[in-house]
Formats: sequence, structure tokens, C-alpha cells
Amino acid sequence: MTPFLVKLDEHLGKATQQLLREGSYDVDTVLDERLSGSTDELLWSRVVADSRLLITLDLDFSDVRRFRPGTHPGILLIRARSTSSSAVLRVLRRVLAERSLEDLRGCLAVADERSTRVRWPLVET
Repeated sequence: MTPFLVKLDEHLGKATQQLLREGSYDVDTVLDERLSGSTDELLWSRVVADSRLLITLDLDFSDVRRFRPGTHPGILLIRARSTSSSAVLRVLRRVLAERSLEDLRGCLAVADERSTRVRWPLVET
């Protein structure tokens, strides 16, 4: 079985990368790809080209008009009370306990300590 592809934005550290790799996800990071400090447009073009779910803290990726569900590989925006590594990891662990990241393919999801709100792709009738 091919591992699900994930890209971590630059503010997500080694502990997040390790957690996902332990869950058998194929993880690329903005830092490893030397994209740190790049524009959102450049990062987004790489996310789409690589067909990877983006995990980020960056609110710029929460615009459902710009990142319409069903038009991209998926976005998981983590909205922890703090941007500390431990707070972000708590939220991500909660998300992973509830679902596989594959379930978020094509979605725009926003997760905090209590819940994950998911904007699913529209189904054409």
C-alpha cells in the first residue's frame, strides 16, 4: 500500500514529522525542501504538483474561496491555543485518533483542541 502524501509547513517541527512518519505517512517538509520563507503561492504550487495534503498553521490557507474543496489535495489548518510544539502535537494527535488523514483528501479542515471542522468537496448532482 502506498503511503499517503503529506507536506508540513515551516512552523511544524521534527516532532510533528516523526509523529506522522510513525503513522506511516510519507512526509515532506518545507524546511527540507528549502522553501522556508517562500511565498504562499510558491509553496502552494509545490503542494499541488506533489499531490500532498498540506498541514499548516497559516491562516492564509483558510480562505475557502481561494482553496475551494475538491480543487486541491487537501489542507489541514491547525488552530491550537498556542503555536508551541506540544500544543500543535496535541491537536494533531486528536485529529489522528479520530480519522486517517486520507479522509481529508480534497478538503479544507480546521482543527483545534476540541473539534475538526471539515469543508468537503461539493458533490455535483
